[in-house]
Amino acid sequence: MIERLDDMPDGTAGFRFSGEVTKRDYDEVLLPALRDAVENEKPIRALCLLGPEFEGYEAGAVWADLKTGAQYGVGHHSAWRRMALVTDVEWVRHLTALFGWMSPGEMKVFPLAEIEGAKAWISG
Repeated sequence: MIERLDDMPDGTAGFRFSGEVTKRDYDEVLLPALRDAVENEKPIRALCLLGPEFEGYEAGAVWADLKTGAQYGVGHHSAWRRMALVTDVEWVRHLTALFGWMSPGEMKVFPLAEIEGAKAWISG
């Protein structure tokens, strides 16, 4: 599941990933937020929170993630400013260390205990 975080600084968007993430989550939550930012020429400053309840992605969500990366990451590369990944999930942190360089804009990983610091960093 992907859900919006309400307590975010102005000009930023936050998302909580929990349980199993589905294609529907991308279509109904993540894509509309990215589309709104791009269409309104707003810089993208996003926080993605993956807590211990995060289980991974269903097959359709993996494909949706790849398409999202191509459409909004590559296709609108200059719109991205900062993305904070907030997680203590070790395999996610490891993959981000390996492949985070492919992310558009600046990307930084924060432990769960530093979520407020992550919010401040993306808004800066």
